Amino acid sequence: MLNREKLARKKRQDEMARLQKELAHTKGAIDCALINFEHAVDPTMVDCYIYEWKAAQMRYQFLLKCVKQFEAG
Repeated sequence: MLNREKLARKKRQDEMARLQKELAHTKGAIDCALINFEHAVDPTMVDCYIYEWKAAQMRYQFLLKCVKQFEAG
């Protein structure tokens, strides 16, 4: 029984670590899109970086929701 509990705890820790890693990666994507947006001069690239930024923001919000649900359950 103790091994199952340890295994379950390890699995939860691994999942939380994965979510935190994805959050950090997504935060980097947001920052990168904003930096690229600030330096873009071509209107097409401005649009591109706006879409990248928005997509990364949406992913970040999704991951935060996953973390909250994970912590609650």
